[in-house]
Amino acid sequence: MPGTELFGEEERKEVNDVMQTGILMRYNHDTLRHNHWKAREFEEEVKKITGATYAHAVSSGSTAIATALAAAGIGAGDEVIVPPFTFIASIEAVLFIGAIPVFAEIDETLCLSAEGIKKVLTPKTKAVCLVHMCGGMADMDAILNVCKRQGIILVEDAGQAFAASYKGKQVGLFGKTGSYSFDFFKIATAGEGGVLVTNDEKAYQLAETYSDHGHDHKGANRGMEQHPILGFNYRISELNAAVGVAQTRRVPMIVKKNRFNKAFLMNALSEIPGIRFSRLPDPAGDSATFLNVFLPDTEAAKRTVEELNKANVGGFNYWFLNMYHFINQWDHLKEMRTASKLTAQLVPLPQDYKKLQLPESQEVIGKLISFGIRCTWTEQELKDLAAKISACVHKALKPITA
Repeated sequence: MPGTELFGEEERKEVNDVMQTGILMRYNHDTLRHNHWKAREFEEEVKKITGATYAHAVSSGSTAIATALAAAGIGAGDEVIVPPFTFIASIEAVLFIGAIPVFAEIDETLCLSAEGIKKVLTPKTKAVCLVHMCGGMADMDAILNVCKRQGIILVEDAGQAFAASYKGKQVGLFGKTGSYSFDFFKIATAGEGGVLVTNDEKAYQLAETYSDHGHDHKGANRGMEQHPILGFNYRISELNAAVGVAQTRRVPMIVKKNRFNKAFLMNALSEIPGIRFSRLPDPAGDSATFLNVFLPDTEAAKRTVEELNKANVGGFNYWFLNMYHFINQWDHLKEMRTASKLTAQLVPLPQDYKKLQLPESQEVIGKLISFGIRCTWTEQELKDLAAKISACVHKALKPITA
């Protein structure tokens, strides 16, 4: 968790700016805030890193992808192609705007594949919600080609891939809209926060209005603002934005250290027979927040996890059994257990979520173990970690004898 490794005076200074004024809301109260506009500063820092024309900060990565989908014009009854490997917020966002998730296969990029997308297209397909997982990126040329040929909207959830790029362009900016997460576990954190990005002026205007009850934010009297559309409250507070300002400024340094530390581990582990690494379509654009290791198969991965736990090697995820990030554990989705009815419960679905077969995704995630990269590791800590992982993998892959 690089962001949370580096809390210090910079974060305290930004938060104190807000506390000294007492203005925790991002809008209005101009004379009282003494020119402190932390949400605006946060957005500007994100634009510096991404090159986005527009950025809009909201309360979480979840509300960022929800706003991104709505601002792209996706809504009730629209089919949206989604991955089975993602933080489930991506799927919830589709459901709660009234759209229908349609699951497609991922590949060894850990993201949706172009072939997977093509196999689930229907006449009702409106969009692809592409999730860039574990700090890397999808195979963008192939996916963009499918979207263009089919005339479908691309929306990117780059919640786990802030500062990752593909051929010099930041992920999140290939689609009509994109989103990033700044929650507690990301490369930079606001505690809770998210940012929508786009190069489309109309989408930005819709996002800014939609995420604040439809306010148009014109004039100095909030009570007299117009409401061109309906919206909801996805506002970020100035306190969270203040932390996000300081943290986002650290990201170039964090990425540099992440890449060094990840390369060190890859070099050390690449000599182990039987393991491979996830595919990066553009290695130069890796944000390097995770080292993603493939074992020969699911059983080998499970044995490796057992050895890692025995050796008290922390900081890794075996997503195949993870309750949040892989479809195998999403019984509440498969059974549509909800607080109130959703559109997906009122219309014929193109897939039966209970009987969904995604063999390629099952194989990929079954053999995957991801190690979180820390930017504060010392050289000795890196050596010790590499040695522990190596020993565990060797034990797990050692031929079983009678």
